Amino acid sequence: MTPQIAAFIVYFAAVLAIGLVFFFKSKGTGEKDYFLGGRSMGPWVTALSAQASDMSGWLLMGFPGSILAFGMGQVWIGIGLALGTAANWIFIARRLRKFSQAANDSITVPQYLSNRFLTTSPALQIICAVVFLIFFTIYVASSFVAGQKVFIQVVPQLESNPNLALLIFAAIIIVYTFLGGFKAVCWTDFFQGLMMLAALLAVPLVLVFVKDLDYSVFEAVEGGVNPLNPFAASWQDIASGLAWGLGYFGMPHIIVRFMSTKNSKVLKKSATIGIIWVVLSLGAAIAMAILGRGYAPTQALVDAGQQELVFVTLVQDIFSGPWAFVAGLLLSAIVAAAMSTADSQLLVASSSFTSDIYKPIFRKKASDKEVLWVGRIVVLVIAVVAYFIASSKSEGAATIMTLVDNAWGGFGSAFGPVIILSLFWKRFTYKGAIAGVVGGAVVDVLWMNFLTESTGIYELLPGFIAGFLFAVVVSLIDKKPSKEVEALYDLAVSSEIE
Repeated sequence: MTPQIAAFIVYFAAVLAIGLVFFFKSKGTGEKDYFLGGRSMGPWVTALSAQASDMSGWLLMGFPGSILAFGMGQVWIGIGLALGTAANWIFIARRLRKFSQAANDSITVPQYLSNRFLTTSPALQIICAVVFLIFFTIYVASSFVAGQKVFIQVVPQLESNPNLALLIFAAIIIVYTFLGGFKAVCWTDFFQGLMMLAALLAVPLVLVFVKDLDYSVFEAVEGGVNPLNPFAASWQDIASGLAWGLGYFGMPHIIVRFMSTKNSKVLKKSATIGIIWVVLSLGAAIAMAILGRGYAPTQALVDAGQQELVFVTLVQDIFSGPWAFVAGLLLSAIVAAAMSTADSQLLVASSSFTSDIYKPIFRKKASDKEVLWVGRIVVLVIAVVAYFIASSKSEGAATIMTLVDNAWGGFGSAFGPVIILSLFWKRFTYKGAIAGVVGGAVVDVLWMNFLTESTGIYELLPGFIAGFLFAVVVSLIDKKPSKEVEALYDLAVSSEIE
């Protein structure tokens, strides 16, 4: 057994142990505890689990790989994400925590959006749940692809059987998510967030102080413009990169963390921790990609179209020989990143189906125990579908960046405008919310399929704008909210709820 494999085994044993602990601790609890942790999360767990579930294997593979392959214009994605993270924590987090409690103690985003308008119609919950299932399955598939690629690098024997690597990775995620629910997911994400940050900071530091880099590449010019200057990017790159930040307002697996805290005051400390984490992590990923240009082994990756393996290659090359166990721990950070996103998305999609479709429509009198087990079965079903997407031979399934692009754009367009308006506009109506979700999702999908390539503009930007306009226009045409709905809004913004 190699030191890298030994490190992997230690890591996986730890996350499975967390799942088992919370499985036995949660016996006899209900769906609120399984899907939202009983609203008991503290500031550190809230912050790091939110950011770890946000970034996924994309942060260590897709993002630095895209900078290497496509240039510094891709840095604007990181800038957009940092700005979006800060705005989400500062403007959305505390307000959503208060609104979700005022709205009949909602435990899912679709449930919140329906309860916010005091409606008995299941239309919005069903629409949201369907969108969740589609885009979360794609997102989970991206995490599976990332985990598969790392497994193959650490265990070369799996190269001849990549689907086995994919199956092992998926099985580990399913077990602890299936067993432990939200608390297990949050606590594993907390430790995985620490691992990701340590790994991201370690690689560029070692490159600068230990390895010989070819600094001539940093001085090269193309047409008189330094290729390492992000401000030399096209306006499409800048606009698309900044648009990524808009996606945060509609990411269910992230904003559900805001709903899970003990009270809204906890989120003040969480915001500081979360913003610092994301700035350091994105900055380190960018630095790794830039420095990688001056390190010979990474150039061969770009030439071979395998730029997503830049972090893996650097770790295995830098931490070789007696440091191989350290390399295994650092590579576990990629697996941690992929797992921390996949587990959250599996759980949120499952909670949405059980709480927003199964219980209110098919089994209104279902017991808590029944809902829990249906939720666990849905986790399995989504994971199986994601497995087949990830194992398919299509070009899209093979690219982490493409899968994340699609899912991030879909969620941001469908839910971002609606979440913002629900928290800050008293005149917002139920029909306006439906129009915003449907309009944003449809425009996003149409733009992605027919206009992204020709315009060079990421579909999230037009999708978000369209969702916002649909929501506002339909709300203004619709009759004003009832006095009861306005009273709920006033209660949520008051100091009575913390």
